Amino acid sequence: MFKKILPLAILSSLIVGCTASPTGRNQVLLYSSGDMTQLGAQSFEQIKQQEKINTDPKVNNYVQCIADTLTHYVDQSTHWEVIVFDSPQVNAFALPGGHIGVYTGLLKVAKTPSQLAAVMGHEIVHVTANHSNERLSQSKITGLGLQVTDYALQDQAYKDTAMQALGLGIQYGVALPYGRTQESEADIVGLELMAKAGFDPQESVALWQNMAAASGGNQPPELLSTHPSHDTRIKDLRKAIAKLPAEYRQPQELSCSL
Repeated sequence: MFKKILPLAILSSLIVGCTASPTGRNQVLLYSSGDMTQLGAQSFEQIKQQEKINTDPKVNNYVQCIADTLTHYVDQSTHWEVIVFDSPQVNAFALPGGHIGVYTGLLKVAKTPSQLAAVMGHEIVHVTANHSNERLSQSKITGLGLQVTDYALQDQAYKDTAMQALGLGIQYGVALPYGRTQESEADIVGLELMAKAGFDPQESVALWQNMAAASGGNQPPELLSTHPSHDTRIKDLRKAIAKLPAEYRQPQELSCSL
């Protein structure tokens, strides 16, 4: 009886943070920024130990330049660590606490600085919009992994499992991927971020056209996927570009080049 009551008692004792996302969507966040920073930092260290890190100065300077240009327009109190991984994966990610990982396979699909900025801006917004916190909080509220996450921040063994549920560790795979709403939000807010930073917002459309071509049409139906389809993303991005302030639709001369 006591074991059944304890998780509910702990859950009710948590301070539930009701906030609004960058698009005004209601969010419930159960974890502090310190908790999320700790989880993000530990996960990133594990990834760096397991993945091959790219040491090409030209590639690293290119990715770092784009990251620096983008993060200048987000929370200035965060120092963003940027690592390039040697892998054919067409992927990038960002973790709470200011960690960005970019796989070299992405550079073959994101063919221009603005296209890479579209991906990195999207991933940065997942962090700044507290999507990881929201995802873990939702899993707690709905009872997914409740026994584990109740003690995630007190016990090291449970902390690793909590990161698996979060999908933070790339080595674990994405057990709970971002929902379609979060993905669409990251697309739109990420577009605004890249445009504000001086990148060409039109290139975000070209990026997803490249993604569609690279996938060879091997994408599950949108209804069965937490990610919007390529066509939906392109349509939504075009609408969002038309709503950008005129000055954001005019790309600036930037020094990032490969």
